[in-house]
Amino acid sequence: MIDIQTEPIDPEEVLSSVVNPLGGAEVLFLGRVRSETDGREVVHLDYEAYGDMAQSELEDLVQQVRGANDVLGIAVSHRIGRLKVGEIAVAVAVSAEHRPEAFRACRWMIDKVKERVPIWKKECFEDGSKWVVEHP
Repeated sequence: MIDIQTEPIDPEEVLSSVVNPLGGAEVLFLGRVRSETDGREVVHLDYEAYGDMAQSELEDLVQQVRGANDVLGIAVSHRIGRLKVGEIAVAVAVSAEHRPEAFRACRWMIDKVKERVPIWKKECFEDGSKWVVEHP
């Protein structure tokens, strides 16, 4: 599962897509909209993506993870559009034979998504907004 979507992310669907009978470990990372940034109350976030390029980058990252980490299954789902506080913005799920590989691959994947995939976040406050540039 590699998905960029406007609808809410279902963590159970993301996790179930990586289940493998050879796997002894499954890791699920969920990134949610926080209520505060630098002491300012967040009203909502707006996510935008460069669609085809973002999808292509996600597919490339998934292939890299599969080739290097003894991963049995991997899924990435990122939401775009307007998200309220508490909503899931991104989900990454990984299955592997053992937990060290699953944790390592999940961590690597979310870091690379933030670094390479052209999805941008604008934080909106009562008194204005700002685009966020993230670097892991």
